[in-house]
Amino acid sequence: MINKTKVLIVEDNTELAENLYEFLGEEQYELDLAQGGMTALHLLDTQVYDVVVLDVMIPGLSGFDICRKLRKDMNNQTPIIFMTAKGAIEDKEEGYLSGGDDYLVKPFPLRELALRINALHRRRHHDTQRLCAKSLTFNPGNLEVRLNGGQALALSGLAAHIFEALIRSYPDFVSYDSLSSRLWPERDVDANTLRTHIYMLRKQLQDAYGHSLIKTLHGRGYILTPPDVDQAES
Repeated sequence: MINKTKVLIVEDNTELAENLYEFLGEEQYELDLAQGGMTALHLLDTQVYDVVVLDVMIPGLSGFDICRKLRKDMNNQTPIIFMTAKGAIEDKEEGYLSGGDDYLVKPFPLRELALRINALHRRRHHDTQRLCAKSLTFNPGNLEVRLNGGQALALSGLAAHIFEALIRSYPDFVSYDSLSSRLWPERDVDANTLRTHIYMLRKQLQDAYGHSLIKTLHGRGYILTPPDVDQAES
Protein backbone atom coordinates (compact mmCIF):
# COMPACT_ATOMS: atom_id res chain seq x y z
CA MET A 1 0.00 0.00 0.00
CA ILE A 2 1.38 3.43 -1.00
CA ASN A 3 1.56 6.02 1.78
CA LYS A 4 -0.01 9.14 0.33
CA THR A 5 1.00 12.68 1.22
CA LYS A 6 -1.94 14.32 3.00
CA VAL A 7 -2.48 17.86 1.71
CA LEU A 8 -4.96 20.56 2.74
CA ILE A 9 -5.80 22.95 -0.10
CA VAL A 10 -7.24 26.29 1.04
CA GLU A 11 -8.68 27.97 -2.07
CA ASP A 12 -12.01 29.73 -2.70
CA ASN A 13 -11.74 29.76 -6.51
CA THR A 14 -13.83 26.73 -7.48
CA GLU A 15 -12.29 26.34 -10.94
CA LEU A 16 -8.72 26.38 -9.63
CA ALA A 17 -9.63 24.04 -6.77
CA GLU A 18 -11.13 21.56 -9.25
CA ASN A 19 -8.01 21.75 -11.43
CA LEU A 20 -5.81 21.07 -8.41
CA TYR A 21 -7.97 18.13 -7.37
CA GLU A 22 -7.93 16.68 -10.86
CA PHE A 23 -4.16 17.00 -11.24
CA LEU A 24 -2.99 16.13 -7.74
CA GLY A 25 -5.62 13.45 -7.32
CA GLU A 26 -3.86 11.43 -10.00
CA GLU A 27 -0.61 11.61 -8.02
CA GLN A 28 0.34 10.25 -4.59
CA TYR A 29 -1.78 12.70 -2.59
CA GLU A 30 -4.75 12.54 -0.23
CA LEU A 31 -6.56 15.87 -0.52
CA ASP A 32 -8.90 17.96 1.64
CA LEU A 33 -10.37 21.31 0.56
CA ALA A 34 -11.31 24.41 2.58
CA GLN A 35 -12.81 27.45 0.86
CA GLY A 36 -12.63 29.81 3.84
CA GLY A 37 -10.34 30.69 6.71
CA MET A 38 -12.50 29.36 9.53
CA THR A 39 -13.01 26.01 7.80
CA ALA A 40 -9.25 25.76 7.26
CA LEU A 41 -8.52 26.40 10.95
CA HIS A 42 -11.09 23.82 12.00
CA LEU A 43 -9.55 21.17 9.74
CA LEU A 44 -6.04 22.01 10.92
CA ASP A 45 -7.23 21.79 14.52
CA THR A 46 -8.74 18.33 14.09
CA GLN A 47 -6.70 16.70 11.31
CA VAL A 48 -3.01 16.09 10.64
CA TYR A 49 -1.57 17.16 7.28
CA ASP A 50 1.83 16.79 5.67
CA VAL A 51 1.60 20.06 3.71
CA VAL A 52 -0.86 22.99 3.49
CA VAL A 53 -1.36 24.83 0.18
CA LEU A 54 -2.78 28.18 1.26
CA ASP A 55 -4.33 30.95 -0.83
CA VAL A 56 -3.87 34.43 0.64
CA MET A 57 -7.10 36.18 -0.37
CA ILE A 58 -9.88 33.96 0.98
CA PRO A 59 -13.13 34.62 2.90
CA GLY A 60 -12.89 35.01 6.67
CA LEU A 61 -9.23 35.20 7.60
CA SER A 62 -6.45 35.90 5.12
CA GLY A 63 -3.88 33.21 4.41
CA PHE A 64 -1.27 35.27 6.27
CA ASP A 65 -3.53 35.46 9.35
CA ILE A 66 -4.15 31.71 9.24
CA CYS A 67 -0.42 31.05 9.08
CA ARG A 68 0.27 33.33 12.03
CA LYS A 69 -2.42 31.65 14.12
CA LEU A 70 -1.03 28.21 13.30
CA ARG A 71 2.50 29.13 14.24
CA LYS A 72 1.90 31.33 17.30
CA ASP A 73 -1.41 30.22 18.81
CA MET A 74 -1.59 26.54 17.86
CA ASN A 75 2.16 25.78 17.72
CA ASN A 76 1.48 23.93 14.46
CA GLN A 77 4.59 23.59 12.27
CA THR A 78 2.99 21.90 9.24
CA PRO A 79 4.79 23.17 6.10
CA ILE A 80 2.83 25.89 4.29
CA ILE A 81 3.02 26.89 0.62
CA PHE A 82 1.33 30.19 -0.17
CA MET A 83 -0.24 30.31 -3.64
CA THR A 84 -1.47 33.77 -4.57
CA ALA A 85 -1.68 36.46 -7.22
CA LYS A 86 0.04 38.83 -4.78
CA GLY A 87 3.52 38.78 -6.27
CA ALA A 88 5.12 41.97 -4.88
CA ILE A 89 8.24 41.54 -2.80
CA GLU A 90 6.42 43.11 0.16
CA ASP A 91 3.74 40.41 -0.05
CA LYS A 92 6.35 37.67 -0.21
CA GLU A 93 8.13 39.19 2.78
CA GLU A 94 4.88 39.18 4.78
CA GLY A 95 4.26 35.57 3.79
CA TYR A 96 7.62 34.35 4.99
CA LEU A 97 7.55 36.50 8.14
CA SER A 98 4.12 35.08 9.04
CA GLY A 99 5.67 31.59 9.05
CA GLY A 100 5.27 30.36 5.47
CA ASP A 101 7.78 27.91 4.01
CA ASP A 102 7.29 28.58 0.29
CA TYR A 103 5.58 31.14 -1.95
CA LEU A 104 4.12 30.44 -5.39
CA VAL A 105 2.70 33.26 -7.54
CA LYS A 106 -0.34 32.57 -9.74
CA PRO A 107 -0.54 31.52 -12.49
CA PHE A 108 1.85 28.57 -12.19
CA PRO A 109 2.29 25.10 -13.74
CA LEU A 110 0.52 22.51 -11.62
CA ARG A 111 3.57 20.29 -11.88
CA GLU A 112 5.61 22.97 -10.13
CA LEU A 113 3.21 22.94 -7.19
CA ALA A 114 3.52 19.14 -6.96
CA LEU A 115 7.32 19.41 -6.94
CA ARG A 116 7.23 21.96 -4.15
CA ILE A 117 4.81 19.86 -2.09
CA ASN A 118 7.12 16.87 -2.46
CA ALA A 119 10.18 18.92 -1.47
CA LEU A 120 8.56 20.27 1.70
CA HIS A 121 7.25 16.84 2.66
CA ARG A 122 10.71 15.28 2.28
CA ARG A 123 12.31 18.10 4.27
CA ARG A 124 9.83 17.77 7.12
CA HIS A 125 10.20 14.00 7.25
CA HIS A 126 13.98 14.39 7.38
CA ASP A 127 13.93 17.16 10.01
CA THR A 128 11.40 15.60 12.38
CA GLN A 129 12.90 15.16 15.83
CA ARG A 130 11.46 13.30 18.77
CA LEU A 131 10.34 15.22 21.83
CA CYS A 132 11.38 13.62 25.12
CA ALA A 133 10.25 13.71 28.75
CA LYS A 134 12.33 11.19 30.71
CA SER A 135 11.19 7.76 29.49
CA LEU A 136 8.49 9.22 27.21
CA THR A 137 9.01 10.21 23.59
CA PHE A 138 6.69 11.80 21.05
CA ASN A 139 7.29 12.05 17.31
CA PRO A 140 5.51 15.14 15.86
CA GLY A 141 5.87 13.69 12.37
CA ASN A 142 3.84 10.51 12.83
CA LEU A 143 2.20 11.44 16.20
CA GLU A 144 3.48 8.31 17.95
CA VAL A 145 4.08 8.08 21.71
CA ARG A 146 6.53 5.55 23.16
CA LEU A 147 7.34 4.65 26.74
CA ASN A 148 10.86 3.33 27.36
CA GLY A 149 11.24 2.86 23.61
CA GLY A 150 8.56 0.18 23.55
CA GLN A 151 5.11 -0.11 22.02
CA ALA A 152 4.05 2.85 19.85
CA LEU A 153 0.72 4.53 20.55
CA ALA A 154 -0.53 6.56 17.57
CA LEU A 155 -2.54 9.63 18.58
CA SER A 156 -4.72 11.78 16.36
CA GLY A 157 -6.78 14.97 16.38
CA LEU A 158 -7.06 16.89 19.65
CA ALA A 159 -5.38 14.10 21.65
CA ALA A 160 -2.19 14.60 19.63
CA HIS A 161 -2.35 18.39 20.12
CA ILE A 162 -2.82 17.99 23.88
CA PHE A 163 0.01 15.50 24.30
CA GLU A 164 2.39 17.60 22.18
CA ALA A 165 1.61 20.69 24.27
CA LEU A 166 2.29 18.77 27.48
CA ILE A 167 5.56 17.20 26.36
CA ARG A 168 6.85 20.48 24.91
CA SER A 169 6.17 22.19 28.24
CA TYR A 170 7.65 19.39 30.41
CA PRO A 171 8.74 19.60 33.21
CA ASP A 172 6.49 22.66 33.52
CA PHE A 173 2.70 22.49 33.52
CA VAL A 174 0.29 23.81 30.88
CA SER A 175 -2.43 26.11 32.19
CA TYR A 176 -6.11 25.53 31.46
CA ASP A 177 -6.35 28.80 29.51
CA SER A 178 -3.23 28.12 27.44
CA LEU A 179 -4.41 24.65 26.48
CA SER A 180 -7.94 25.81 25.68
CA SER A 181 -6.73 28.66 23.45
CA ARG A 182 -4.41 26.25 21.62
CA LEU A 183 -7.18 23.74 20.96
CA TRP A 184 -10.01 26.20 20.25
CA PRO A 185 -8.38 29.50 19.17
CA GLU A 186 -11.58 31.07 17.86
CA ARG A 187 -14.04 30.36 20.65
CA ASP A 188 -14.50 29.89 24.37
CA VAL A 189 -15.40 26.38 25.49
CA ASP A 190 -16.84 24.98 28.67
CA ALA A 191 -14.23 23.67 31.12
CA ASN A 192 -15.93 20.28 31.00
CA THR A 193 -15.08 19.98 27.29
CA LEU A 194 -11.35 20.20 28.00
CA ARG A 195 -11.67 17.78 30.92
CA THR A 196 -13.44 15.30 28.67
CA HIS A 197 -10.62 15.36 26.12
CA ILE A 198 -8.02 14.99 28.89
CA TYR A 199 -9.97 12.03 30.26
CA MET A 200 -10.06 10.32 26.85
CA LEU A 201 -6.32 10.87 26.34
CA ARG A 202 -5.57 9.50 29.81
CA LYS A 203 -7.61 6.41 29.01
CA GLN A 204 -5.65 5.82 25.79
CA LEU A 205 -2.37 6.11 27.69
CA GLN A 206 -3.60 3.93 30.56
CA ASP A 207 -4.76 1.21 28.17
CA ALA A 208 -1.44 1.26 26.30
CA TYR A 209 1.05 1.61 29.16
CA GLY A 210 -0.74 1.05 32.46
CA HIS A 211 -0.15 4.69 33.42
CA SER A 212 -2.32 7.72 32.61
CA LEU A 213 0.81 9.96 32.55
CA ILE A 214 -1.14 13.22 33.04
CA LYS A 215 -1.68 14.87 36.42
CA THR A 216 -4.18 17.63 37.22
CA LEU A 217 -2.80 20.59 39.16
CA HIS A 218 -6.02 21.94 40.63
CA GLY A 219 -6.59 25.59 39.83
CA ARG A 220 -3.59 25.65 37.51
CA GLY A 221 -3.63 23.12 34.68
CA TYR A 222 -2.07 19.80 33.65
CA ILE A 223 1.43 18.35 33.76
CA LEU A 224 3.00 15.30 32.16
CA THR A 225 4.17 12.71 34.71
CA PRO A 226 6.43 9.99 33.29
CA PRO A 227 6.15 6.90 35.53
CA ASP A 228 9.73 7.20 36.77
CA VAL A 229 9.00 10.70 38.05
CA ASP A 230 5.58 10.70 39.70
CA GLN A 231 2.86 8.11 39.88
CA ALA A 232 0.36 10.29 41.72
CA GLU A 233 -2.72 11.38 39.88
CA SER A 234 -5.62 13.51 40.88
